[in-house]
Amino acid sequence: MDFALRYTLSGHVFISPEDNPDRVVDALLTTGYAEEFCVALNFEPRFIARLMAAGFLVMSAELPRAEQADAGSELLLLPKLHLVRSVLFFPDLHIKQSIKPLLPRYELRVDQDFERILYRCVHIHGDGWLTLPLQESLIRLREDATVQVRPISFGVYRNGELKAGEFGVLAGRVYTSYSGYYTENSAGTVQMILTAHYLKEQGFAFFDLGMPLAYKDTLGARSLDPQRFVQCFRAARGLPPLTKQA
Repeated sequence: MDFALRYTLSGHVFISPEDNPDRVVDALLTTGYAEEFCVALNFEPRFIARLMAAGFLVMSAELPRAEQADAGSELLLLPKLHLVRSVLFFPDLHIKQSIKPLLPRYELRVDQDFERILYRCVHIHGDGWLTLPLQESLIRLREDATVQVRPISFGVYRNGELKAGEFGVLAGRVYTSYSGYYTENSAGTVQMILTAHYLKEQGFAFFDLGMPLAYKDTLGARSLDPQRFVQCFRAARGLPPLTKQA
């Protein structure tokens, strides 16, 4: 391996815009990196897009500076390559009998309320990892047709009102979910199921759900190790993009 990883004092891999994110991922897998997070300091949207296109789920944090109490805070970009990744392959999708009657009550709308859904996620879940600079970079990426990825939203509506939504990132024929919310019981589950149906119909390879959680397992998601996830991700991102933008 002719690519040398660089580490912070905390033992986390440091990534700069000069690095090739794919080579970083290869090095992480080869060395058996035991952390999920890497560290970067640059919030430039195209750098973030390159990280996303390599399979990182890009998060962030605002940390107090350690030098002195009034030194302010430091913003960190935290590219995450999960040690276990939750992935839904569409033939595995499981829908509970109690949910099936609810599906026709909602309408899925694709990418119609991105900023509204993004800000609603921040309002409900906080900005601990979705800091303002990362929010701004996601919005700017939607306006850049030259990058390999595109932030996108999915929302479900009942009687014309938004009841649940999520946003994430498209890379080739894979969609990675970042965050979501719901305002009435079962609407979040309905939104994930209708989103899965849409992705399948559009020819996507799988639904990348990020961190494994029980409700994702209930839907039929599998837990993949990093090597298997990266293999699947690279195959899917290499497929031709949709001829009609989602």
